[in-house]
Amino acid sequence: MSYSVELSDDATLRLLTERDIGPVLDAYKRNREHLAPWDPARADSFFTTTEQTRILTGQIGQLEAGAGYPLVIVNGATVIGRVTLSGIVRGPFQSASIGYWVDKEHTGQGLASAALRSVVQHCLEDLGLHRIEAGTLLHNLGSQKVLSKAGFAPIGIAEKYLKIAGTWQDHLLFQRILSQ
Repeated sequence: MSYSVELSDDATLRLLTERDIGPVLDAYKRNREHLAPWDPARADSFFTTTEQTRILTGQIGQLEAGAGYPLVIVNGATVIGRVTLSGIVRGPFQSASIGYWVDKEHTGQGLASAALRSVVQHCLEDLGLHRIEAGTLLHNLGSQKVLSKAGFAPIGIAEKYLKIAGTWQDHLLFQRILSQ
């Protein structure tokens, strides 16, 4: 299985591999404060090779089982973002959830928008999905803009949807219908 797309002159979106464990860990360490308001509270153990190996090996296993699609945005060997399809459900649902983030030094360059557009196209043409969903914190206007640019539409508010930064927080839910 392979997937690789040039997002810009210096950024590529590709499938996560085991060789990315160190670079992903470095990216999380570099972006710990940047991501903290948007992520679950992270224990110090999250920022260790042992824990990232466990998490990323699990994501690769989900890829192999068809239940997930973990991607990295890279500049050379440096991970500068992630896009992950998770909870892929087949049968009559044909749906998945998507999450993403971009390195603090690379925000505002259109990488998240380009990555989402590419993944949406791949989901339609190659993965055969009907629907992708995403959620953002109500005040995450940047992420909402990225989703809108990728053709996602808001579908409602989920109260106390995820525990982010240590608090159960409301989320604005979005979806993108890929086929009619």
